[in-house]
Amino acid sequence: MAKKSKAKDIEKEQVNGLENEAVAVEEQEQNSSEKEELTAEQKLKAELKQEKDKYLRLFAEFENYRKRTSRERVELFATASEDVMKTLLPVLDDFERALTHIEEDKEAEELRKGVLLIYKKLLSTLEQKGLKAIAIEKGDTFDADIHEAVTQIPAPSDDLKGNIIDVIEKGYKLGEKIIRYPKVVIGL
Repeated sequence: MAKKSKAKDIEKEQVNGLENEAVAVEEQEQNSSEKEELTAEQKLKAELKQEKDKYLRLFAEFENYRKRTSRERVELFATASEDVMKTLLPVLDDFERALTHIEEDKEAEELRKGVLLIYKKLLSTLEQKGLKAIAIEKGDTFDADIHEAVTQIPAPSDDLKGNIIDVIEKGYKLGEKIIRYPKVVIGL
């Protein structure tokens, strides 16, 4: 009988062991399904965070684009006539040269008045459209950002060294943008 009871005990232990294993497997399955649910939830949260980040970046990029195009549009309107102004500047220069030569001739007073009238009208029209002459005088300090040096000559006096000695051609701005730099002669 002892053998039978030992066999029954062994059988009971095996059954209990199998039941314990089955319970353990069920618990593991429940834990793993909970972990899967958590990981699925975590995955969804991660995806949501990623999509939210994409959306915010796209929105910021669009805002930057909108601001940049708005700024470019304002600049375009301000300088839309730049090409026309650049082509008219030589005509303006020719008027100034004609006026200096006509002033020397005393017999052409009526001609001088007519040319001066046309010159002033052209100049006022261009100024209304935003054209401004860059004011420079002989003796001003040379600035490479504003002036264009055509040549250098020996300065007649020490105080003119590095300064503007002569203005060859006037410079002009359209709004705040320089469309033609003044051409100057500077002293050595």
